[in-house]
Amino acid sequence: MDSASRAQRRRITMAAAAAPDGGYAWFILLSCFLVFGLTFGVIKAFGVFYVEIHRYFETTATGTSWITSIAVATIHIVAPVASALSARFSHRAVVITGGLMCSLGVVFGAFANNLTELYLTVGFLNGFGYALTWTPTVTVLGYYFEKRRPVANALSSSGECIFTFVLTPLFQLLIDSFSWRGALLILGGLQLNLCVSGMLLRPLKATKDPTNGSEIKAAEESLEIRSVSKEDLDEVKSSCHVGKELEDADEWRVELCFEDPSDKHDMTEESTSRTKWTELKNKILLYVDYTLITNAQFMIYSMFGVFAALGFFAPALFLVPYARSKGIEEYQAAALMSISAVLDLFGRVFFGWVANLRLTETVQQLTATVILLGTVLLLCPLATSFSELVAFSAVYGLVYGATVAIHITVLAEVVGIQRLGSALGFFMLIRSSGGLLGPPIAGFFIDKMSDYGTGFLMAGVSLIVSALFLLLLHIMNRRGQGTANKSQNTHKDNKGQSLGGEEKEEQDMT
Repeated sequence: MDSASRAQRRRITMAAAAAPDGGYAWFILLSCFLVFGLTFGVIKAFGVFYVEIHRYFETTATGTSWITSIAVATIHIVAPVASALSARFSHRAVVITGGLMCSLGVVFGAFANNLTELYLTVGFLNGFGYALTWTPTVTVLGYYFEKRRPVANALSSSGECIFTFVLTPLFQLLIDSFSWRGALLILGGLQLNLCVSGMLLRPLKATKDPTNGSEIKAAEESLEIRSVSKEDLDEVKSSCHVGKELEDADEWRVELCFEDPSDKHDMTEESTSRTKWTELKNKILLYVDYTLITNAQFMIYSMFGVFAALGFFAPALFLVPYARSKGIEEYQAAALMSISAVLDLFGRVFFGWVANLRLTETVQQLTATVILLGTVLLLCPLATSFSELVAFSAVYGLVYGATVAIHITVLAEVVGIQRLGSALGFFMLIRSSGGLLGPPIAGFFIDKMSDYGTGFLMAGVSLIVSALFLLLLHIMNRRGQGTANKSQNTHKDNKGQSLGGEEKEEQDMT
């Protein structure tokens, strides 16, 4: 058996394809645009339902806010599951399944008789579907764009803004015409379009994608091989092992283990269990890269995500109720969310374009926008009239868009694009605590102080605290670059000294 054949049998190599940055990539961007709009766009516009449900069930602000917080937390917690399912099956199948779950969750919620049933349907089931649609779509978008990735992320996330702009007054109109239950039924039908978004997804051509289901099945089967020819056993020797390495984040390598029957009696129970444990870890790594938790920079960025999530979702939920509490009529209050959405769209596109220019480090740009966003939220209670609330909504939308446009880009820079799928899942899982607790904590302060403005104060403080972790990440990046540059200079000096020594020896010989 020649060496080429042996190498082919012992190793499965899956190389990442180059991102096309065009062509069918624009349809992937369209799919991601729709997913952002029908998930987070709906969540931001749900403040209109909040007022009606709060009034219908005569409950507290905290109790009503749990509907949104459960949906947001479920998105984050289920994100790693969505990544693993996409690896096992396909991104398209997972997104279509998620779209069906979203639709069913909202439709069932229209027949809820109490808040608990809304928690389970509009909260949990709908949030589970959101996770199955959002996580795989964003991951595929990262595969299709590299040079234009900041702009692509900004354009796709702008779907959240445009849908918020359209859905907020539409929801108010539907509620006035059909009640909140009828509006939920119509929303359930609208969310079936998430299935259409899933149909647009397809893997890159001419590549063996490590997240493709058929490749992973082949890798699993190869790990289970136990019988080979005597010629191979002589070459593998008795010290074979099973392992998987991620080399330079560009290729997957699975080394096969072959056991020599003649040496079987020499293996102890401990070595056997160790081999089985190694095989199990290798199979898990094919779906979820759990080694990310040992990446210090990734964990610091995840802590930023936790505190940022505490402040991200509460303002959108409470802006309409806050305006109504100041005497603003319902359609004017709904218009505030639309104004915020327009400036949010501009902020995402413009600051995504700025990030693409690479004028400064992306993490520095994100730090500045997060601090500014927190400051704007702290000033919200000063706005009491409609004109002042319009100004607040415009500035809040602009800065929020600038923040959201680049936070996924920073994550890709922290872990590398080949690990983005698993990293996005783990990041969302860790961030879930912030998404779950943010609205209820804000609702608790609102109930205690009888003022919706305290919810904005809580959100502003949380965002400013989250910026401290971004500053720490920036310091770690600088130190890492300094160490890399120092080692590179040392290597060049050693190489220069070696060349100089060789030249001197040649002169001595002549």
